[in-house]
Amino acid sequence: MDELPLIFATVGTDVHPFHRMTRWIDGWLEQGGSQRAQCFMQTGTSEEPRLAAHYPYLGYTEMEQKVRDATAVVCHGGPGTIMLCLALGKQPIVVPRAAGHGEHVDDHQRAFSKRVAADGVILLAETEDEFRQHMALVLDGGATGATAHLNGHDPSATAARFEELVNGLFTGTARSAQGSPVARGRRA
Repeated sequence: MDELPLIFATVGTDVHPFHRMTRWIDGWLEQGGSQRAQCFMQTGTSEEPRLAAHYPYLGYTEMEQKVRDATAVVCHGGPGTIMLCLALGKQPIVVPRAAGHGEHVDDHQRAFSKRVAADGVILLAETEDEFRQHMALVLDGGATGATAHLNGHDPSATAARFEELVNGLFTGTARSAQGSPVARGRRA
């Protein structure tokens, strides 16, 4: 089994469970994926996969090593995780959390992931079919997994753009919070 390529899946550390990703991983492994790859999943508060090795949380060094060792990385739409993948030269398959599934408080991961996917540096999977197509593409060698070869993008430039987009999200939040009754009460 160790000679099979590694798929590393991570749901991040958000308190909301991300059962959908666990089920997609199990379904893919069950329908032939386990013959093509071994899988390790960082699960957080999500249900444990039936068919993949797993652990709830990893330290930064362990997380970085899993990304380095993986043929494919499947992750949530968190900027930090995506930036780590890009910094290590990996093109992640991104499954953004969706508020409608109870996976997050809003759909900022979906908006962020769509924006970054438009640059061609991630493989966006909003449906299980897209997820399976991306898994096949990566394992069949149709995607390099290395961002430096994608549309001429440089991982450091992409990381800088991520930081700019994330800062913009927080700046927008800070501006709207300044006018809130709670913020006004603190100044009084």
